[in-house]
Amino acid sequence: SLYYVFTVLFIYFTCISTVQTTDCLHLREQCIKAGNGCESVWNVVEDACNISVLGNRCKAEDTVGCNRKIQVLADKYPEFKNCVCTTDGICSITTLLGKWCSIDKENISMETKFQWGLSALSKQAHTTNRSCLDVNRECIEDEVCNKQLSLYLKVCSVNKKCNVEGCQAAIRFFYRNMPFEVAQMMIFCDCIQSDESCHRAKELLHGKPCAVTVVPPPSCLNVIHMCEENESCRKKYTTFRSKCWRHVTKKCYNDEACLETLIKDDMPCSASADCKAAYISSWGTMLHTECTCQNLPLVEQPLCELFHHMLHSKSCFS
Repeated sequence: SLYYVFTVLFIYFTCISTVQTTDCLHLREQCIKAGNGCESVWNVVEDACNISVLGNRCKAEDTVGCNRKIQVLADKYPEFKNCVCTTDGICSITTLLGKWCSIDKENISMETKFQWGLSALSKQAHTTNRSCLDVNRECIEDEVCNKQLSLYLKVCSVNKKCNVEGCQAAIRFFYRNMPFEVAQMMIFCDCIQSDESCHRAKELLHGKPCAVTVVPPPSCLNVIHMCEENESCRKKYTTFRSKCWRHVTKKCYNDEACLETLIKDDMPCSASADCKAAYISSWGTMLHTECTCQNLPLVEQPLCELFHHMLHSKSCFS
């Protein structure tokens, strides 16, 4: 009927008008809600480009196949053309997800935050000395936690080649989108030495071995220096140090000669909620990597051991 044709044309030109926007996320939402087949094409793009895999959001493994699917999307739904294609007509996953790729990828996903609000775990108060096996079991039995844990483990699985950057990104997403109480429960859980099942659960929750264990292990000096060369990591380290180790920050700041004079036993940790939050924020960065002070020149040992104490000491959280 004439009314039907007018309605279709109205919807079409409404979509075309969105060409003026470069907000691909907005177009994606329109596509999913349109009910005109766009959603199924988008799902094919997601699968081809690994969009739903945490840590790979802007790094498609098969870029040729990914770009081909994006071109199909743009050809079939012209509203995407200005959004997904560069001037030479070659589409790219980075352009398609321009906003996702350009903003800080660690910003809290409102959808995920809302889901966590429905979790029974988010209502629990954090208690110390929880068994990692019990914590892991509770997470699996909770629908929201189990879903988020599954996404994280999919990237950090030991059954395939470890993608360190992808696993670290998944850890950041997993822990920073959950309620603070739940993050504390998981990160500060522990095991008695003889409980192998508990230790396996702890490794799963804490990103081992993929995001944490490097062979051979780097020196703690190298870990700190590499972190300081990375803007995002440097900010997290600065916050962690100022919230947890105020004595160090106040007296020495970045002066390594001064730091060498400090004795770790005389370094009180604040152990405040802000300190714990800063520590949790450092997970999924190179600061979380297991490091060593072995085989270093004697002159470098004191500073290295100081850094090891700051990064891996339980004194802040026990």
